[in-house]
Amino acid sequence: MAEERRDPRDVRGVGDGAQDALESGRRGVRAEEADAWGELVDTARRTVSDGLVVGTSGNVSVRVAGTVLVTPSGVPYDRLTPHDVTGVDLDGRQVLGSLVPTSELPMHLAVYRSTDARAVVHTHAVHATAVSTLVPELPAIHYMTGALGGAVRVAPYATYGTDELAENMLHALADRSACLLQNHGTIAYGSTLAQAYDRTAQLEWMCHLWLTARAVPGLTPNLLTEEQVAEAGERLRGYGQRGA
Repeated sequence: MAEERRDPRDVRGVGDGAQDALESGRRGVRAEEADAWGELVDTARRTVSDGLVVGTSGNVSVRVAGTVLVTPSGVPYDRLTPHDVTGVDLDGRQVLGSLVPTSELPMHLAVYRSTDARAVVHTHAVHATAVSTLVPELPAIHYMTGALGGAVRVAPYATYGTDELAENMLHALADRSACLLQNHGTIAYGSTLAQAYDRTAQLEWMCHLWLTARAVPGLTPNLLTEEQVAEAGERLRGYGQRGA
């Protein structure tokens, strides 16, 4: 969703903010969370520089044990600092920071509760969003479809930030690591932020490829069969350097 253009930073003194954190049950940031936050901010900034989001649209999260670090609502990513760590538990209770978490928190938490995800990336990528308005699933235009678990489904439209949207997304993600959100964007997850981001970028690229191919007058794109996609998926599981 397009986050509201506001800055929810605490404008009072540091002492007041620290006291509020204590009274609300929030705690200090652990070393592994600080490291994960740095990677999260880098990933969020990359979604902008690579053209997958505009402004503060889209959001990124990473799970560290039972805590989910997530981009805050309405804060431009280039303004985030190490002191802006924003985290919630799996029930959505804020345990880190004073910035308001993204309004799409229900989607992120639904993924973590239902899968083995360690990172989630949500974008408003142009080509993927365009495809979400045209078809119920992305046609199997390329073998990288197998890397996402099979044909990428489109979750029916629901208002941003709602439990209905999160539920629709979970149905579309069944046995998949990414899906399209109708008239909205994309969501992908992985075991690392790098993997979640790569799946997001691959999905946008495949959507661009399909839109380009289907736009050629008088010709119809060749599509892969379910068997071909499944075979590619099996081979891709062993792709890359061992232990990398």
